[in-house]
Parts: sequence; C-alpha cells; structure tokens
Amino acid sequence: MIDVKTGGWKTFPIGGVIPHAGTSAAYITGDWRGGGKRPILNLSACVHCLHCWISCPDSAIIISGGKMVDFDYDHCKGCGICAKECPPNVKAITMVAEERFEATL
Repeated sequence: MIDVKTGGWKTFPIGGVIPHAGTSAAYITGDWRGGGKRPILNLSACVHCLHCWISCPDSAIIISGGKMVDFDYDHCKGCGICAKECPPNVKAITMVAEERFEATL
C-alpha cells in the first residue's frame, strides 16, 4: 500500500511506459468500428476545408495534394466526428450502416 502522507506521488510505482510511441499506424483497428456505421465521402460535394482531418482522432482521413481523398478504414473506428465537423452547407460526409458493406466482402 502506498502511503500518500509520507511520499505523495513520488512513491507511486512507474507504470504505463510506452517505449516506442507512435506505433498505432502499425495496427489495424478499423474492425473496432463502433455504432455500426462508417463514413462515406461524396467527393464532388467536398470543399476540402479539412475540418474532418483536423478532428479525426484516429488519423483515418487520407489527404493528397492538400485535399481529402478518402478514408483509411483500417484505422477508422466510426465515431462520426468527421461527419459532424463537415460544414452544414456542405455535408460531404455521411455515416452509413456497416451492414451495407458486409455483404460485398
């Protein structure tokens, strides 16, 4: 038992050490997609403001030449933040039920 009165935080054991940070790109996590939806891009409606790219917590927005071109579904978890951040007058990103794609696999 750690006695916080005698040593405070300095007596806590070291934990959660990440020796090689930034390795998330090496792991396919898209199969964790929650809510049963995936984002779909209407490229002709996209104004390439990149609000989706800035807001995506999983770096699942693919950018080429300063423009949004697609999603990296290997890393997208279906949170829908990209669709919410797409400007209301544009709405180039919609969330679509995952079942629509499972039949084509």
